[in-house]
Amino acid sequence: MQIFKRQALAPKNSRSSSLNQLPSPVRVLVTAWLLFGCLGSIWSFASPLMSVPDEPAHAIKAAAVARGQFSGSSSGIQGEPLTVNVPGYIAHLGEYSCFAQKSDVTPDCSQQIDAGDRTWIPAKTSAGNYNPVYYAIVGLGSRGLSGEPAIYAMRLINTWLVSFFLASIFCAAASLRRFQRPVIAGAIALTPSVFFLTGAINPNALEIAASGAVFMSLCAILEQSARKTKISSLLLVIFALAGALLAHTRPLSLLWLAIAALSAMLCHSAPALFRALRDRRAQAAVLAVGLSCSFALWWVVSAKSFESLLAGSESIPADVAAVEMVDKTVAFMAQYVGVLGWLDTQPPVAATYAWVLGFGAMLLLAYTSRPVRGRWAMVLLTLTVLVIPVVLQASSSEQLGWIWQGRYALAMVVTMILAAGVTVRFRPYKVTPWGSSLLRWSIVLAILAHTYVFLEGMRRYTLGIQDHVNWTEMFEPLWQPPGTWQGLTAMYLLVLAVSGLCLHRWLTIRPSAPRPAAADRQPRQDGY
Repeated sequence: MQIFKRQALAPKNSRSSSLNQLPSPVRVLVTAWLLFGCLGSIWSFASPLMSVPDEPAHAIKAAAVARGQFSGSSSGIQGEPLTVNVPGYIAHLGEYSCFAQKSDVTPDCSQQIDAGDRTWIPAKTSAGNYNPVYYAIVGLGSRGLSGEPAIYAMRLINTWLVSFFLASIFCAAASLRRFQRPVIAGAIALTPSVFFLTGAINPNALEIAASGAVFMSLCAILEQSARKTKISSLLLVIFALAGALLAHTRPLSLLWLAIAALSAMLCHSAPALFRALRDRRAQAAVLAVGLSCSFALWWVVSAKSFESLLAGSESIPADVAAVEMVDKTVAFMAQYVGVLGWLDTQPPVAATYAWVLGFGAMLLLAYTSRPVRGRWAMVLLTLTVLVIPVVLQASSSEQLGWIWQGRYALAMVVTMILAAGVTVRFRPYKVTPWGSSLLRWSIVLAILAHTYVFLEGMRRYTLGIQDHVNWTEMFEPLWQPPGTWQGLTAMYLLVLAVSGLCLHRWLTIRPSAPRPAAADRQPRQDGY
């Protein structure tokens, strides 16, 4: 009879063990890539063409590079855009942003892009002497296509490229021994602004995703090295790809790469770093990133990439610009969350407060966590976010005027929140009924906040932001995106809901694993 009872219970125990099994990093990578790719694709169709800051300049540069023009001809005057030769429908893209910086004007003011205009003509672009690597990838969408399909193809290439590195952040987090809080930090760090930029032709989104992937993959590599386990080849590939591409996104990206890598090293011990560098595969990854950085640095210097910065409306004394930047430090939070269009559409206040709460909670936990080693990375990244924008703006204000935008520092803001998650990962994490409920409702609120920002964008483009509340008038829109704003909103909400369900399931798994050894429970003794 006792034998019969054991046999009857066996299938149930086997099923429970299967349910409690943690997803593999590869499975996390593929799932997150699909979900983030869908979110970015929806944004690429929801945002009117040329509705993202500097998108015409980046689209012209991408089309030119795809046709073999790696740099444009310059007039020699600082702030003057460079000239390249592209098909006519690409050259005239700047004329289709009649609604830019006019929140009460809808995109129906612009004419349809003439797909038949393929005559090669000169075009101006402020990105003319930027590194061509990113543009060579995105510009492939303009080959073999014309008109709006070509623009959407370039947007989608950017979307799925960026989404891979966003997914790599969670793949690397899944490789950590205590992954829960780094995963939560990743979910908080990916604001609506990140997905908005993901759906556009702009290297800013790749810079953000690659910076986060460099930091998180290097953290996972160093943790495995500290535990004296074999370093994952997948993590090394992610680090090499993210680091190599990050170096080529924007002129400032080399600095962001150095800070992201240094921050990851500050979270771990020197022996873990030296042990990792003895691995030949790690040496190859570092060599690949180093060679890529060398080429990127050569391009910045030889092509004079910083000389294509557009001048502002008027010169500003350096001391005045510095004080004004310090005063705007907190105000940039809105741009980190989701300022849409050409900085003409502010995110809803409720959504901004939601991320202020999330960012604040992660930073407070990080600065009060142990071991203390992780706090040094937080100090470095905090100073980067607060000080470097002030220095860069002040140093160029007398010549160029006001040039800084919050999205320029978003790569380091995202990395800072990820570092906070890595720093607090040793705090006890228990799956309790109350904790599961708290997590569930937090995810629901995050989904609503993301959707609210998306709907605000749809209201701005379908009707324009008017002096009166016009939400109900959206059912009689002046402009509609492909698939209608109703259809895109429904799809966006659905993908967010699936993402939230996967996140909740992942963070509430009670893995049926053996009790960790004493050395594993004492992070100070194993070097990280």
